[in-house]
Amino acid sequence: MSQTLQCDVAVIGAGTAGIAAERAARKNGASTLLIDPEFNGTTCATVGCMPSKLVIAAAREVVRIRRAGLFGIEVDGMRIDGSAVMQRVRAERDRFAALTRESFNDIPKQVLLRARARFDGPNILKLDDGRRIEARAIIIATGSVPILPDPFAALGDAALTSDRVFELEDLPKRLAVVGSGAIGLELAQAFAHLGVKVALFDKGERMAKLRCPKVHSRLREFLEESLDLHLGVDVSPHQTREGAKLLWRGKSEGEAVFDKVLVAVGRKPMLGGLDLEKAGLDLDDHGIPIHDRKTMRCGETAVFLAGDVAADLPLLHEASHDGAIAGRNAAAFPAPIPVSRNTAFSITFTEPALATIGEAEEDGAITGTAEFGDQGRARVDGVNRGALTLYAAAPNGRLIGADLIAPAGEHLAHMLAWAIQSGQTATQLLAMPFYHPTIEEGLKQALRTICAATPIDLPSDQDSGTPSGA
Repeated sequence: MSQTLQCDVAVIGAGTAGIAAERAARKNGASTLLIDPEFNGTTCATVGCMPSKLVIAAAREVVRIRRAGLFGIEVDGMRIDGSAVMQRVRAERDRFAALTRESFNDIPKQVLLRARARFDGPNILKLDDGRRIEARAIIIATGSVPILPDPFAALGDAALTSDRVFELEDLPKRLAVVGSGAIGLELAQAFAHLGVKVALFDKGERMAKLRCPKVHSRLREFLEESLDLHLGVDVSPHQTREGAKLLWRGKSEGEAVFDKVLVAVGRKPMLGGLDLEKAGLDLDDHGIPIHDRKTMRCGETAVFLAGDVAADLPLLHEASHDGAIAGRNAAAFPAPIPVSRNTAFSITFTEPALATIGEAEEDGAITGTAEFGDQGRARVDGVNRGALTLYAAAPNGRLIGADLIAPAGEHLAHMLAWAIQSGQTATQLLAMPFYHPTIEEGLKQALRTICAATPIDLPSDQDSGTPSGA
């Protein structure tokens, strides 16, 4: 007879969301079980945020060295050792992954179950080792996997996904990137800066879901400095003796042969093998359990979602927040507590950084723009290019969103996300201290435009007489 385990909250999946969910549930007094077949670390550490930033860091160093002549510094004989670049990527990636695995040491050993789970009823899980679990609430935190359409899978080893690209022993000479989301944009530009001949393709004409045409235009301009960009095209892959041959048709037409093709067309939730039909869940048209983002609860069931598997905002900080919400509410079941979500924002680590924050449209929305071509600190540092658009609500100019591609963009994005979440108006943010000279001063132009369109007096500014380029 199989063994039956009992707990208050069972969590399927030990990635960022699952770890946060188990921790939150246990902290709130629930007995827990955390189930995973490998306990191999988080997506971020192993195949996501960290290894991609390691490639980007190498590319950024190349850009910095090439820009040295602007300052009267000549650097001769720079050589990119692709093998060494990728060796460091893997070494540091493995270090980060090991640190995430060490975090399992902080969880009681009896909580960790190395197994695969599937539903055998609304509150029952069956493990592949024959055991069963009866839980008062269950959290699904199984994560996501890259999408690899069959025509690209037929390319064999020439086809890469974000799960495989970091295993390259050396930089390819010719790389095609299909998909202009965050992963595609970051890696296409980074590999191009590292000397790889890169072409980026997308069937859509708007990259990274950008809302502002001006920011999108700048992104396109910056990408085309180092790679071939083809938007609004359908791509057909074929394997040849020379390599992977791509034919594209649409806004442009052509064909070319590449050593590798990075397929970055998105990720899909890992829901296979869970037998969701036995859990009594309502699914949407994509087969994802319908859930409330304020509680992460699936309908009126005792099942919760957390992280990428929910297909809401596949970002680490959102996955962690999902897990905390799901874990606390699973522990409190059947009385979940709705939670206000943080201001949504995403950062794409292109050069310069790209960010989308909050909302763009509201009845009577006011916009303010800023340019960085003549911004003082940006010009000093030789990074004076980019654009920013702020969105504010009428009639008081409360900030609701922003699109930007700008120097220090990741830091500007945080400042704006915090201001939006705290409900600040453009007037209130403009009244804050701005040190001179800093990139942050570049926000003033956009803030002043919004203030001028609202019936609230522009705040006094001690350096208001300073030219925008100074």
